[in-house]
Amino acid sequence: MSTPITGFTCSKHFQGYPCSHRQWKHSGNCRFVHGYSRSFTFWFAAKNLDEYGFVVDFSCLKQLEEKLTKQFDHTFLANCDDPLLPQWKKLHADGALDLRIMDNVGMEYSSELIWEWANTFLLNRDKGRTCCWRTEARENEFNAASFELTPDWYKVI
Repeated sequence: MSTPITGFTCSKHFQGYPCSHRQWKHSGNCRFVHGYSRSFTFWFAAKNLDEYGFVVDFSCLKQLEEKLTKQFDHTFLANCDDPLLPQWKKLHADGALDLRIMDNVGMEYSSELIWEWANTFLLNRDKGRTCCWRTEARENEFNAASFELTPDWYKVI
């Protein structure tokens, strides 16, 4: 069971990740290939501040930023069960698109995915002093999805 967040928190926003995808099972326009410039926000918590007085030193987040760039910058996202996956793979091999295969390309799943990335990074780096307790994946200024969960290993003192 997760612990409620108390104490110190901060957030970091990353933007400018143009990518495209489709929700092939959708009966409306979302079944067509379309794109957005995605952005992501992470909320962090700390049991205590680091030696510089930070929850998370934002300069240490380059590895997380690089992972976002590799996954979402000028890429085409396809669900692993998309019936056109063989064609997407061929287009990738032909250099027409930069394919990333995901369990689900939606913003909700993307928000959970980046939450996992952030907490894996923070647990390895800070050994439980910090965690990411909320993320938001935004496809534009109007539409966003978030994932919120305090990792089991993060216990507020």
